[in-house]
Amino acid sequence: MMDGNAQSKFKRVCVFCGSSSGNRTVFSEAALELGHELVKRRIDLVYGGGSVGLMGLISQTVYDGGCHVLGVIPTALMPLEISGQTVGEVKTVSDMHERKAEMARQADAFIALPGGYGTMEELLEMITWSQLGIHNKPVGLLNVDGYYNSLLALFDNGVAEGFIKPPARHIVLSAPTAKELIVKMEQYTPLHEQVAPSKSWEIRQLGYSTRPDPS
Repeated sequence: MMDGNAQSKFKRVCVFCGSSSGNRTVFSEAALELGHELVKRRIDLVYGGGSVGLMGLISQTVYDGGCHVLGVIPTALMPLEISGQTVGEVKTVSDMHERKAEMARQADAFIALPGGYGTMEELLEMITWSQLGIHNKPVGLLNVDGYYNSLLALFDNGVAEGFIKPPARHIVLSAPTAKELIVKMEQYTPLHEQVAPSKSWEIRQLGYSTRPDPS
């Protein structure tokens, strides 16, 4: 296990999280904890660009810690998700599809904090892209106080009922703390067979460059 000052294999991590803070302080505390772990490892942040809710907490924490912050936000959401001063570098895009593609292109790994439909949709898209062979980057769930237990149980049921292949279930990494999760993600090796190799995808449509995925 690496110490707090060691260089991570990840240069930049994409964090999916809510523009709300949730009803309990445990969620805000988890966002702060994740932010501090990224700073310790000198990992830059890519996120959805908002300055409110958990998005605002983690972005400010990483920015204050001296790491680079890139927010990617559709123009239509600018007045809703940004209140007051923006944090770090903000890139505006035309729609949600472009937002996800740009976030995916920029990051070496993905972490989902607790959030709502949007967070889960972003998470599931990155899981699916891994299964399809579009990328082979680690995907982690920060399962704060069991928030995602039901979703993980649904994935297990998908395996039991024959809709998810057992090796593909291992795409989803989860842990209750940021430190545990990042260590798991550092050690991740894909076990599933990709549906199609990345070179066979029209990856420019997804915001990727045409060079091979370096991860």
